[in-house]
Amino acid sequence: MNRVIFYTSKILEILVVSMLAVMACMVFTNVVLRYAGNTSITIAEELSRYLFVWVTFLGAILMFKENGHVSVTVLPDKLSPLKRKILSIFTDGVMLYCCYLIFIGSYAQMELNMSNYAPISGIPTGVNFLASVIMSALIGVLLLVRLGGSVIQLKQGELS
Repeated sequence: MNRVIFYTSKILEILVVSMLAVMACMVFTNVVLRYAGNTSITIAEELSRYLFVWVTFLGAILMFKENGHVSVTVLPDKLSPLKRKILSIFTDGVMLYCCYLIFIGSYAQMELNMSNYAPISGIPTGVNFLASVIMSALIGVLLLVRLGGSVIQLKQGELS
């Protein structure tokens, strides 16, 4: 499972970097064209908006994997290792439930918006919600793996 997570995160990193590069090139080219030639690439603004949504959600997956999100540790720092592990299991369970809610809601919105198309590119607007579906599913899988490891540690008494 660790190998799958490793390769998936590498693929996500490549996707995020590629999307950021494409966004930067499109926006820079558009600025230069507007300033120098009084013209622009009509699709650039719309595509950069779509890419920005995807970069945000894919980046959230990568940050979750690395435990890079902001967290308040005032309470856990004052607890014993056993209570800290129990609190961790509880909070991971709450986050898993939130991922489930985001998945269900995003999937419903994605289905509703797949028949609506962006005016310039013709891309279905549901594609933006697909990013949220993928994010909630992958973070949910990471949470399940983390929860499984935490429960095993709790049962074996390995609380470091």
